[in-house]
Amino acid sequence: MAKRSEYVDYLLGELAPLGTLRAKAMFGGFGVYCDELFFAIVVDDIFYVKVDDLNRPRFIAAQLAPFTYAMKDGRQQSMSYYPLPESALETPSELIDWAKEGIATALRAPKKSSRNTEKR
Repeated sequence: MAKRSEYVDYLLGELAPLGTLRAKAMFGGFGVYCDELFFAIVVDDIFYVKVDDLNRPRFIAAQLAPFTYAMKDGRQQSMSYYPLPESALETPSELIDWAKEGIATALRAPKKSSRNTEKR
């Protein structure tokens, strides 16, 4: 069983006004869900929210860079998850505001069809 993170527990408490939250251990970090909607990740105690073309300019304007990881061949791969500005981690209302960006992005994302769904 994966270790719980005090940081993740803190985030879930701060973000509780958004809905039913849970964190699931994945790939050395955690996936964060709100009302079963996957909207964020936590890696190395950094909270990253899902971003798309619609809200990416807000993150870039705040001089934030996407989450990256090293691939087996040494190249860096980026994902559409961005950290929050430091001020958001110090002010609960700002934290919630930025987290809503990730939720909105997740809601806009195309829905994946189930592999078990019969073709009609």
